[in-house]
Amino acid sequence: MKLRAILQKSEEGGYTAYVPSLPGCISEGNTRREALQNIREAIGLYLEPVEDDDHLSPDAEVTEIAI
Repeated sequence: MKLRAILQKSEEGGYTAYVPSLPGCISEGNTRREALQNIREAIGLYLEPVEDDDHLSPDAEVTEIAI
C-alpha cells in the first residue's frame, strides 16, 4: 500500500509530516529523515487493529474492502 505523506518545515524548527488520507495521522521530527521515520510508525499505529473492534453489536454487518 502506498500513501501520500506531506512534509513541511515547522516554524519552531524541524519538520511536520501528515497523511491527508488518514485524518489525524500526524508526526514530526528534528530532521526530514526523522519525520519520515516517525510518520511511517504513525501510519502503522493508525492502521493497527484495536481490541475494541471485536466487540460489535449483534446487528452489525462486517465486510472486507480491498484498497
